[in-house]
Amino acid sequence: MPTFTLRVNGRSRTVDVESDVRVLWVLRDILGITGPKYGCGIGVCKACTSHINGRAFNPCSVRIGDITSTDEITTIEGLPATVGAELHPMQEAWLDADVSQCGYCQPGQIMAAVAAVAEVRARGTEISDDELDELRNVCRCGTYFRIREAIRDGAARMADQG
Repeated sequence: MPTFTLRVNGRSRTVDVESDVRVLWVLRDILGITGPKYGCGIGVCKACTSHINGRAFNPCSVRIGDITSTDEITTIEGLPATVGAELHPMQEAWLDADVSQCGYCQPGQIMAAVAAVAEVRARGTEISDDELDELRNVCRCGTYFRIREAIRDGAARMADQG
């Protein structure tokens, strides 16, 4: 069986799996990282959203064979370390806005929000309502209003952080 070395949440990890196994299964079933949730398995619901090299991606749709040893995968578990804190500013905003009901989609929602804010900031702008509308993570509880509030607040906290 092939061996793959990948960086996850700042650590180098080696796994023995077939190259067509999806990254989500490697994270959850082999490495025991359960923050990225299984929802649809085809990248539609986005419950598994994580970051690869700072950009949002859906590990349910990416084969482990497509990951290189220099790619940095960050899951919700590793997000606070990206800012050297106990919680990322977006996570703090989520708690303050009391976003979560069932909580299942929240890791993917937060990871998508952080990546979206970083992307618009790299262009020198702030996140707009249109860009918030483009975030397509499914929340079956329907807390979208609180999600939008938390993203705006989290974006402000990220800016304050520097």
